[in-house]
Amino acid sequence: MVDTPPGETYAQIAARHGRSLARVRNVWARHPAWPAPIGKDGKQLLFDPAAVDQAVREHLERPPADLEPTRLYTAKEIEQLTGITAATIRAERTKTRPDGTPRWPAPDDTQGRAHRWTGATVAQALAGRRTYRKTEEG
Repeated sequence: MVDTPPGETYAQIAARHGRSLARVRNVWARHPAWPAPIGKDGKQLLFDPAAVDQAVREHLERPPADLEPTRLYTAKEIEQLTGITAATIRAERTKTRPDGTPRWPAPDDTQGRAHRWTGATVAQALAGRRTYRKTEEG
């Protein structure tokens, strides 16, 4: 019997973090901060769970935005506070998820030229989003 180094496969990482295997293998693992494999289990690469957790925590998780729940924010302000661009917000207002719900909620205030969302609405929208931020280098 061959001993395999202790580690996790992409499938195990995906299950532990509640993400799809495709997301972990095709998006997360291509991030420059993703750890190098520590070995193989048959044909599957193995990764150090502590190194994976560190990469996810530092580069792939979205930190909670500091939003006041009742304050109204424009798309540009949301961009500055969360990193989600105003263009993404505009584009996602027209798209729906497979279950028919909008990918970004309707604005809470449509008075004036700029549409605005409350901090509570933005926080709820962010809670349902997957994360991956591109770094300045790549």
